[in-house]
Amino acid sequence: MDFKVKREEIPWYPTIDQEKCTGCGNCHDFCIHGVYSWNEEKDRPVIAHPYQCVVGCSGCRPQCLNEAINFPLLSILKEYR
Repeated sequence: MDFKVKREEIPWYPTIDQEKCTGCGNCHDFCIHGVYSWNEEKDRPVIAHPYQCVVGCSGCRPQCLNEAINFPLLSILKEYR
């Protein structure tokens, strides 16, 4: 997808519902773009580099068996094209 704005202006990245997250690490292990890092103290993933997420990608979401990964609605991307 081509966009008229810089990547940092597009709010497309995952968020983690910490109430649902069990720390399985599936999202962390799945993402090859380095969006996630691991919080050793809490034994949970964190969104360390949100703008490394590929715009429109939500491949990590189905990896989460507890549905703790959320993304904005795809329709928001129309605003940035």
